[in-house]
Amino acid sequence: MKILVLHGSPQLHGNTAELCKPFLAELRENGAEVRYVTLANKKIGGCLGCYRCQDVEGEYGCVQKDDMELVVKDIIWADVIILACPIYSFYCPTTMKSVMDRHYGLNKYYGSAKGSLWAGKCVGLLLTHGYDVTMGTEAFVTGVRHLCTHSHLRYLGMYSVRHDEDISSFQTEEAKAGARAFARQILKG
Repeated sequence: MKILVLHGSPQLHGNTAELCKPFLAELRENGAEVRYVTLANKKIGGCLGCYRCQDVEGEYGCVQKDDMELVVKDIIWADVIILACPIYSFYCPTTMKSVMDRHYGLNKYYGSAKGSLWAGKCVGLLLTHGYDVTMGTEAFVTGVRHLCTHSHLRYLGMYSVRHDEDISSFQTEEAKAGARAFARQILKG
């Protein structure tokens, strides 16, 4: 199984990266091919809403030439895409949001091109947040589930850990065991 983990935190070594460690270890220990891509060091502009990608058959086709082209290659490669990020103001950070908005060229629904470059893939969420799990994640989970329905992707669920104090919240045996269990759930599909 080919799994892409998109790390969407602006902090390369923060809470989300810490939660990714046991998750990634479990995936690799169970034979998954894993690509771990950090978005904080990428230049990814927001969607321009120009619809030009919708007239490019068989490829992504965005007019913007930035690091999203590399991310799209990884998305097309993967069987499973994991969105790993903190929740800020009830949604993902801006770079992850740009990636989500720029998915447009993967679906050819609104122009002369037809089809999808990613239909049938699976999506899961690995999240860090304040507040309780429902208040902290509900808006983002709802948005991702709608994206999955619209794009014909299969939603595999979410694992999250609340930020109670500092990075140590993500180093507890409970947090690590939960991340490993979620990785096994992802591998089962």
